[in-house]
Amino acid sequence: MAGIVLNVEVRERTGKGGAREARRQGKIPGVLYGGELKPVAISLDRREVNKALNSGKFLAHTLEINHKGETQMVFAQDVQFHPVTDEPTHMDLYRVEANQQIRVNVPVRFTGDEVCPGIKKGGTLNVVRHDVELFAPANAIPEELVFDISTLDIGDTVKISAIELPADVAPTITDRDFTIATIAGRIAKVEDDTAEAAAEPEEDKADEETAEGDKEE
Repeated sequence: MAGIVLNVEVRERTGKGGAREARRQGKIPGVLYGGELKPVAISLDRREVNKALNSGKFLAHTLEINHKGETQMVFAQDVQFHPVTDEPTHMDLYRVEANQQIRVNVPVRFTGDEVCPGIKKGGTLNVVRHDVELFAPANAIPEELVFDISTLDIGDTVKISAIELPADVAPTITDRDFTIATIAGRIAKVEDDTAEAAAEPEEDKADEETAEGDKEE
């Protein structure tokens, strides 16, 4: 767990009116749902939520909520932000158990770029997926997925199968070995130009034969 604990209050008023009232009080309205219990309208302290968001360990981790001394492990299923101020305006929290498998997006980090042969040749790291959706136990969500690109050359590809995942953690996509990143660079462009140049004489020859045939007629 990320070690984040948020105090919550149960909102008596629900709907848009209750949400507006919570915001006027400096709180963030939300809904707690999941499990065998009914959904509950809640409010959270804005300062606590902002501090949790700024920690970088909020949206991809489980946390605890505390209501009058009773705690519950939850996962932030959705957080809505104001389009102008970027302040959180509403939260959906999902109840989870410690070993429950949940869907979570985990960021990918690459190391070894300073010695990567492909990058030294002028190539670039083309990241296809900055995060990967995984099934993971609620109490053992990876902080990040790390891959070392120090031996990769231009044209090489990083697939999900090349990243070592912790036990009981698996990608939600199972029908293919999808791409995480590639080393793109000038070699591919040179090969394309060479192929085009090689095709040009054949095209010119075909044009000449057509012209000769027109003359014979």
